[in-house]
Amino acid sequence: MNTRLDHRNPLVFDTHELGRRPGAMKKVSRTVSAPKDLGIADVIGVPEGADVELDIRLESVMEGVLVTGAAHAPVTGECIRCLEPLERELDAEFQEMFSYPDADTRTARRDEAGDDAAASEEDDVLYLEDDLFDLEPVLRDAVVLALPMQPVCREDCPGLCSQCGARLADDPDHHHEATDIRWAALQDFQQNGTGDGADENQEK
Repeated sequence: MNTRLDHRNPLVFDTHELGRRPGAMKKVSRTVSAPKDLGIADVIGVPEGADVELDIRLESVMEGVLVTGAAHAPVTGECIRCLEPLERELDAEFQEMFSYPDADTRTARRDEAGDDAAASEEDDVLYLEDDLFDLEPVLRDAVVLALPMQPVCREDCPGLCSQCGARLADDPDHHHEATDIRWAALQDFQQNGTGDGADENQEK
């Protein structure tokens, strides 16, 4: 069983005014503090406590309340190429149905998809609780889908030097002297300590 929703939670919304009248609609704008771990762990996300601006529309339908909205928030992360911190502004859109607890949605699903499929789908149904719903799981899904899986500080970021780790964007002319491959074998031969002593042993 889910814990009882708290109407004081800023991510909990009240649909009581809609009165289960199909077609009734209500718009809500609200700024909330970002919950913990809102984003892709260890990659990029909305900092905990940052302002998240929400603009949502609540629309009453036969089965429940259709919630459509958008979220705007700052995000921070790390460039996957040069590891520099980055900051962005995120816009995420979402739409979700919150069903009435007594809505007869199971019969329709069973008729269309069979008992097993209907049971599986019902596990994913979100329900209203005393005309309240919690937007947090919907917001989390929307933010993750809107975030880049591999964030970069800029599209043409050259990354880090593979030899010394220097940030190539800071020094476009950065390079290391490369040994001519034709002399590489001789260089290895000298570094391995083969010298006069080895030559004498070969002569013996």
